[in-house]
Amino acid sequence: MRRKLFVPSLLAVLIAATPFFAAVTKYETDTAHSNVGFSVPIAGGLSHVRGKFNDFAVTIIYDDKDVTKSSVNALIKTASIDTGIERRDAHLRNADFFDAEKNPEISFKSTRVEKKGKSLIAHGTFTMRGVAKQIALPFSINGVSRDAKTGKTTLGLTARTTLNRKDFGVNYSNPANPNFLGDMVEIELNIITRAASPQ
Repeated sequence: MRRKLFVPSLLAVLIAATPFFAAVTKYETDTAHSNVGFSVPIAGGLSHVRGKFNDFAVTIIYDDKDVTKSSVNALIKTASIDTGIERRDAHLRNADFFDAEKNPEISFKSTRVEKKGKSLIAHGTFTMRGVAKQIALPFSINGVSRDAKTGKTTLGLTARTTLNRKDFGVNYSNPANPNFLGDMVEIELNIITRAASPQ
């Protein structure tokens, strides 16, 4: 009788002492330590204007057993654009560029995640200024750490891609210098997320 009681008791102790990482975890953005930035060439590539969006959210469903079963969803508020010059930012919010009043959000919703060697690519729908297109977003998981006190995990990722602004209806050019503003916009996301809940 004692032997029968001893075995399940021992198993319970071992399970309690083993660190647990959920195979599938929902992560939400730690916006205080994350950045959604962009860079646009000007003057024929002689320089770049850099900026960021201050209001955004990225949600990741991460499967550490099979990363291809993960998903990425991002939502960016266009009115939160910030290049450091308010007059320019006001112009970027109007109908020449983002038309933020009519199109308050930029979004990306993945449909699948592909693994190529050490690289990861999120395929999905990118929507800006009311135009939705399928894009491939290369990204890397920088690591997953676990808080010893709370037991919750933190995940960091970096994503980079280049988009043609005119593909999404952002066709503005300065009449006095039509070639001043480049078309290809480099986008970089540096995201730290906190575990919201196990799935």
